Amino acid sequence: MSAEGLTDGTALPRPEGLVRRLRRRRAAFASLVFLAFLYALLPFVEIIAPYAPETRSNDHIYMPPMAVRLLHEGRLTVPHVLAMQSTLDTETFQRRFIADPTQPQALRFLCTGDAYMLWGLIPGNFHLVCPPEGGRFHLLGTDRLGRDIFSRILHGARISLTIGLIGVAISFFLGCLLGGLAGYAGGRVDALVLRLIEILRAIPELPLWMALAAALPANWSAISVYFGITIILGLLDWPGLARAVRAKIMSLREEDYVVAAELLGASRSRVLFLHMLPNFSGHLIVSLTMAVPAMILGETALSFLGLGLRPPVVSWGVLLNDAQSVSAVELYPWLLAPLVPVVAVVLAFNVLGDGLRDITDPYRRPSS
Repeated sequence: MSAEGLTDGTALPRPEGLVRRLRRRRAAFASLVFLAFLYALLPFVEIIAPYAPETRSNDHIYMPPMAVRLLHEGRLTVPHVLAMQSTLDTETFQRRFIADPTQPQALRFLCTGDAYMLWGLIPGNFHLVCPPEGGRFHLLGTDRLGRDIFSRILHGARISLTIGLIGVAISFFLGCLLGGLAGYAGGRVDALVLRLIEILRAIPELPLWMALAAALPANWSAISVYFGITIILGLLDWPGLARAVRAKIMSLREEDYVVAAELLGASRSRVLFLHMLPNFSGHLIVSLTMAVPAMILGETALSFLGLGLRPPVVSWGVLLNDAQSVSAVELYPWLLAPLVPVVAVVLAFNVLGDGLRDITDPYRRPSS
């Protein structure tokens, strides 16, 4: 803007909003919408899922996925599935399911089904979609106990997605606190924090997670194990953020505004948290979006190995634990269905992080 534009009463242009700038990067904005949609669904999983997570059917063990159809005999009909007839293979002694095209079964919507306790407080049995009267509806098939995989994936999302947020909150607090103190105070505090970071970074991450997770008492309740795993992931993931915060604080502590605040009598904590940290908030936001998928993958890996969350808790890692056997995956490939949301969520967080990094970097040229 020219000098005349600054003195003729014309208002300075306002900085673009974060969301508006993010819209220019379609992949990042689509990832934000996708993640916001997933987290918005979490409080209402019981209503969306057709079945309760522990509902079993001994007659429908390892049933393959059922397709939702809109056409029957060339005519447009209501959404329906085909009845599945089970037979026993006398050679392999495996149960086979064959769709019967002569028996379409209409799905029920806004209906009553399995009972649940919404948010652990409100009893209910209302569902968005229910199986047909006298029939079954398994969009992604069933597992070795005849439980609906699609419903269990929805219930598992609540654990797998929230454990990342809680773990990141712990990691973010420790990383900003210790990294900020190390960079601003320097001296012995800096040396102590650096040695602690180096010790934690020198230990292989996955074996350390496994050792600490295995140390959790076996008689702990599901909720206690959940919080235990969350705290472990948070306590072990802060060194990377702490080193980044320390480096940034060291580069800012000699700036004029920091020296001015100190000369005016501001306390160290005020200078650090009110003057210095906000000046690289963009970097912190990007670090948060990159840390959440790491937490999700950590919980998934531990639960997959049987060292994390355990049944009756349902998470994506617990569901993937059923797919450890190569023979089971070969015969029942739909057991790998929980892998799809894990990949989708991790990819969405990474794409969103890349987009936020682009729009918060003051030295990066804006895209047209």
